[in-house]
Amino acid sequence: MPVPVSTSTTGSLAFFVPPQDGARAYQSINATSTGVRDRNFTLELHDVEIHNLRGNESAATLDTAGYQLYTHPAKHTSFANDAEIEKEYYPESIELIKRLTGASRVVLFDHTVRRRRPGEIDDSPNKRQPVSQTHIDQTPASAVARVHRHLPAAEVPELLKHRFQLINLWRPIENPAFDWPLALCDFRSVDPGKDVLPVALVYPDREGETYGVKYNPNQKWTYFSGVTPDELILIKCFDSDGSGALFTPHTAFSDPATPEGAPLRQSIELRALVFYD
Repeated sequence: MPVPVSTSTTGSLAFFVPPQDGARAYQSINATSTGVRDRNFTLELHDVEIHNLRGNESAATLDTAGYQLYTHPAKHTSFANDAEIEKEYYPESIELIKRLTGASRVVLFDHTVRRRRPGEIDDSPNKRQPVSQTHIDQTPASAVARVHRHLPAAEVPELLKHRFQLINLWRPIENPAFDWPLALCDFRSVDPGKDVLPVALVYPDREGETYGVKYNPNQKWTYFSGVTPDELILIKCFDSDGSGALFTPHTAFSDPATPEGAPLRQSIELRALVFYD
């Protein structure tokens, strides 16, 4: 599908507004029967210019901006069920992340397949849709908790002495992601002390923690138009090394430049603990 590349588009992005009573913000991982996730904070929409990095992909790297686009076709392409994904897609993705980052060890701890279904409110785990809310998947506290949760206890103290990251590997499925693409905020335009606040993520049996992202007109939002299934984006959610990008605010958004008749967005994201010697 030949599509002219524009330099930018405008997206109406939903930003985090903290609870007015000063309480700790929370949100449930699962939606209710009405399709709404229980939470004690609000969202506010802002129209934001989102710069298209097509043709200028090198402007954003994992260590500078917090995210990076790569071309690398996957061997596993069906993404039909979780067992196949874990058996076939996990191993190749572990080796790919090692190669792209120089990491010595990668542990994948979960994944989410998202398929947009307009008008459908069921957001159960096997029917996830793109997330239209600015966020970061982890906080420093939840990143350390993930190491404790997913690695042998005897290995954790040594692992935490060295650099580690949480990185998402995001890839479209079946068709290019012109519909509801991924907007990514360049870390160099973020004020880490003011723009993000922790949000408790409430599971049925435990709590995690994410960051809500507040609106700041200084933020520079970007996207890659029409990411194909042969491409992927690494999205940094945490880095224990504070010398570069620490995280990447991101969200799905409705792009008014989406070509008419574009297939609905389908994608998979893997979440990885990435360790360095």
